[in-house]
Amino acid sequence: MTTTETRMTRPPRVAWLLGPALVAGVAYLDPGNVASNMTAGARYGYLLVWVVVIGNAMAWLIQYLSAKLGVVTGESLPEVLGRRIRNRWGRRAYWLQAELVAMATDIAEVIGGAVALNLLFGVPLLWGGLITGAVSLALLVVQSTRGAKPFEFVIMGLLIIIAIGFAVGVFVGPPDGGSVLAGLVPRFTDSGSVLLTASILGATVMPHAIYAHSALARDRFAPRGSAHLVQGDGSLREGGVSVTRILRATKWDVTIALAVAGSVNLAILLLAAANLPGVAGTDSLEGAHAAIAAGLGPAIATLFAVGLLASGLASTSVGAYAGAEIMQGLLRVRIPLIARRLITLVPALAILGVGFDPTLALVLSQVVLSFGIPFALVPLVVLTAQRRTLGEHRNRVLTTALGAVAAAFLITLNALLLWLVATGA
Repeated sequence: MTTTETRMTRPPRVAWLLGPALVAGVAYLDPGNVASNMTAGARYGYLLVWVVVIGNAMAWLIQYLSAKLGVVTGESLPEVLGRRIRNRWGRRAYWLQAELVAMATDIAEVIGGAVALNLLFGVPLLWGGLITGAVSLALLVVQSTRGAKPFEFVIMGLLIIIAIGFAVGVFVGPPDGGSVLAGLVPRFTDSGSVLLTASILGATVMPHAIYAHSALARDRFAPRGSAHLVQGDGSLREGGVSVTRILRATKWDVTIALAVAGSVNLAILLLAAANLPGVAGTDSLEGAHAAIAAGLGPAIATLFAVGLLASGLASTSVGAYAGAEIMQGLLRVRIPLIARRLITLVPALAILGVGFDPTLALVLSQVVLSFGIPFALVPLVVLTAQRRTLGEHRNRVLTTALGAVAAAFLITLNALLLWLVATGA
């Protein structure tokens, strides 16, 4: 066998199997995260540090289960549910709530990109939203024409920019260590802290990221058109890599992605908690940017705005990808990418056009996402626990129990939030 043939038959290194989680992980660093974490830190200091930590831990488990479903079945979560939900109207109702969640995601991401362009270049918000949408369309074209790996490289490049842009300020204006430790104790102070907790969790455990990750894993390891996903020896036809090896690499992929996303989210909250409490106007992204410039210098403020721009561009691409997958999997309808991108831009552009407060729109959009979490999370936990769905790769009892606890916690939090709103508390 020649050297070339040996290289072609050699299984890929673990590093080459990484990528889908890093792309899905961008959803955890979208402008909604920035708005929620920045507002939480500026308004409540270190109080909600525990929410970011717990949310990231739950996100690890959830994203791994999503990727595992895509790897083992060769289908995304929307595709599996599209087959399992036999009632046509039930399937349409499920699609409607998932589509609304995807639209809420898009609102946050497009608005975030528009705000960043306004901060950096003075571009009017409406035009900034159009530019953000156009760039996201270009990134989606890369994914659809060049395949999964080039798309992953582009998104990971933006992820590096996001991490640098948001994390540098923490080193310039470091937080108080004792206060950070105190913030790890779970507690609330008022209904506003509950609202922000729901917002942070909605921005961390994002429903569209659950749908997207299963599809990203499918596209990478079980591309459409494969005659069979798994051979008799349990290996994938693509490259002859075993499912077990891919799942092992996926754990590393998810760990790296969530370590980056969690660290950056925590850095955003700590940056605000250490430098912005009591500063007027810090309840908006524009005000926070101005306060950072005044307190830490224009260079740090510019990096913050660059990170926000990269966040909007990368996350809106992943959000649009998830939205297309939701429609195709549940309704079995595939519309042209450009048409869908233009349709989903309308709500965000309308909000920008009427002059609605962008930061408030971002925070509220994350609350909408929080209410959509159970509809994605409960089916995911149930499906991945079933032998008929994942065979020998189904969840262990402890994994299923942890997934059930996460779902129960999120559902309880949402119920509490509804009660607070209904009673005017």
